Amino acid sequence: MVEKPDFEVFLLPIASKELEKLPKKVKTQIKDFLKNLNKPFLISSRKLKGVENAYRVRIGDYRVLYKIYTDENVVVIIKIAHRKHAYK
Repeated sequence: MVEKPDFEVFLLPIASKELEKLPKKVKTQIKDFLKNLNKPFLISSRKLKGVENAYRVRIGDYRVLYKIYTDENVVVIIKIAHRKHAYK
């Protein structure tokens, strides 16, 4: 069996700003999640409806939205937000 190479993880500037504004406990949980995102297909996440290759993962009351670009082996974090504001 051929193992797939790891993906690179990038945060959009807006997602990076959102991450820095979070409470310390949540920020730590999300950073731990991001470290494991280099193998995005091993993570239990949900596909977003209406957006190609976009997924979300729940971390407490917060959501991390991201897109997977398989051709480039890249994961881009689109948004990190409280569940009330995540899909707006």
